[in-house]
Amino acid sequence: MTSPAALPFAVPSSRWDDAHAATLSPEELLLYRSNLLGSDLTVTNFGGGNTSAKLTETDPLTGQAVEVLWVKGSGGDIGSMKLDGFATLYQDKLLALEAHYAGPEDDDKMVGYLPHCTFNLNARAASIDTPLHSLLPFAHVDHVHPDAIIALAASSGGEAATQAIWGGRIGWLPWKRPGYTLGVMLRDYVAANPGVEGVMLAGHGIICWADSAKACYEHTVTLIADAAAYLNGKLADQPAFGGQAVAPNPDRAAIAADLMPRLRGHMTGARRKLGHFSDDAESLEFTGSVDFLRLAGLGTSCPDHFLRTKIAPLTLDPARLQDDAYLAGQIADYRAMYAAYYERCKRPNSPAMRDANPVVVLVPGVGRMTFATDKTTARLAGEFYGNAINVMRGAEAIGDYIALDEQEAFDIEYWLLEEAKLQRMPAPKPQVGRVAFITGGAGGIGAATAARFLREGACVVLADRDAAAVEDVRAGFARQFGKDVVRAVTCDVTDEDQVEAAFATAAREFGGVDVVVANAGIASSAAVEDTTLELWHRNYDVLAQGYFLTARSAWPLLKRMKDQGGTSVVFIGSKNGVAAAAGASAYASAKAAANHLARCLALEGAPAGIRVNVVNPDAVIRGSRIWDGDWRKERAGTHGIDPGAELEEHYRQRSMLKRDVLPEDIAEAAYFLGSDASAKSTGNMINVDAGNVQAFTR
Repeated sequence: MTSPAALPFAVPSSRWDDAHAATLSPEELLLYRSNLLGSDLTVTNFGGGNTSAKLTETDPLTGQAVEVLWVKGSGGDIGSMKLDGFATLYQDKLLALEAHYAGPEDDDKMVGYLPHCTFNLNARAASIDTPLHSLLPFAHVDHVHPDAIIALAASSGGEAATQAIWGGRIGWLPWKRPGYTLGVMLRDYVAANPGVEGVMLAGHGIICWADSAKACYEHTVTLIADAAAYLNGKLADQPAFGGQAVAPNPDRAAIAADLMPRLRGHMTGARRKLGHFSDDAESLEFTGSVDFLRLAGLGTSCPDHFLRTKIAPLTLDPARLQDDAYLAGQIADYRAMYAAYYERCKRPNSPAMRDANPVVVLVPGVGRMTFATDKTTARLAGEFYGNAINVMRGAEAIGDYIALDEQEAFDIEYWLLEEAKLQRMPAPKPQVGRVAFITGGAGGIGAATAARFLREGACVVLADRDAAAVEDVRAGFARQFGKDVVRAVTCDVTDEDQVEAAFATAAREFGGVDVVVANAGIASSAAVEDTTLELWHRNYDVLAQGYFLTARSAWPLLKRMKDQGGTSVVFIGSKNGVAAAAGASAYASAKAAANHLARCLALEGAPAGIRVNVVNPDAVIRGSRIWDGDWRKERAGTHGIDPGAELEEHYRQRSMLKRDVLPEDIAEAAYFLGSDASAKSTGNMINVDAGNVQAFTR
């Protein structure tokens, strides 16, 4: 018998709401159907599948009624798309395109004709799958590729299983790359088999149709449910992947936190990588199985999986994960394998070889790690490989798993149309691929600094001892920038174990860190004779020892990135670190200690490419949790003024420029020092204090 993880195929059911559907226009019904299908990951993968409807529209030029194909456009995700995600094309013009088609060698040429069929100047580009919809005579068409369907489509026993499940109601076409030729093959098959209700496309998925939006949706869901139930029945009586060879390691989370920065450091290239880790039951079962190496070496089976995960994963020996030379050698060998694959398969007009680093890394007993230039892509690559694992399991239950042929895989990966799509993508923001770790992340300066890095594409780890506050800040950023790019950890910087654990979280969630902003702080005001030893220690524990613990824990992660342009540490200091302050000896001297620590670290970090610099603010009152507490009253008392507006005016007038200093001003300086704009600066201080002659560096 198999374990619970070996029964992965959820059986979907209809979620159609007749009352809601009755309120929708024909276009909105198509969108509703698409969103229902795409939001259910038992029905289709993220970004996968396409839907269409042939609708009657009024031609904006002639005023005549015309048939228009509404079909999911290139890119996008049917689960989250809006109406503007559909391409709209004149159906009669699409049918007339066949006059330009002479055979499979014309597939790429035919794509170039699609824009000439555009209805109503719609800017949404039509996808390569458009002919699958336009050449069929049916009003509503769905093409999806959930795991249960792909398992049939990628198995030597898939055609027989299709016959066993549906008894001839669903047809079968052999593998053919997406394009006009596949559309012609499909149309001709359906014409020759008028009773079929859908067709399995080997290596692709299933395409089916109906006369209404609801009937098409429910037909699609029923077919997937049929396939899932059939495969689950087959899996119930056999061990998945030949049974277990390696048990899950109970320390796998810690192993991943240690391993991912080391892998990331070895993955040199034009842009830095971000990692994603999963130790879900499916990954552990697969990587720990008898058949793991055999199946992993075959690669994935359908274009959607392959384009996200590369020709094959990198597999590592769990007994050698502490051997840096082994890890470096494995990644070098993978790059050499990929280059050889490129040389074997390239065409005279193939684009230049792309990044040769692995995307998927699999470790028995530990799980699955995926790397890409941004976090969302890394996560999706992992999810797609999870889909591939399920496909392998189902395919092996009814026959032999069949991966994409190497040359076919290459021709898809380096398809000129795919290259053109990549070239149209906007340039990445400057901090994409980098991770900023910010202590005191729930406070005014910390949150402003996080927002500055997030706006430029970085991922951010917010660390703060106030769990509720830091989670609120994280949730706000997740809504603004997306949940993939921000994490929150509860961390008291005076606690060595908590600091170590916080950086382990950053390593496991993103693969390491590139920028550390040590910002956690407190403040106190007392005459020297009133300064207790407890007050003295509290200032030094946070402002000196806390910065030391933060830097020490970050150091091994930062050193890993030396060969990729280096890393940066920014201490948020204080004007009082360089200018004496009456009634604040504990605070000011602790800040001075941190400033000198930064200079020492700059000296020590330079050979490893670690830059260390300081931002010295003064009187950042608005948005500050420190100034909201006793510090405000204490400083007002020191100056003999009211702690309200009078205090803010006091500091404004004290400055040379007579201006307020805001959290965003400090964030701007921290961002500069953390970015490549200051790549040749280390051991420096930048004062952001609206001008204070006492703080001039000498």
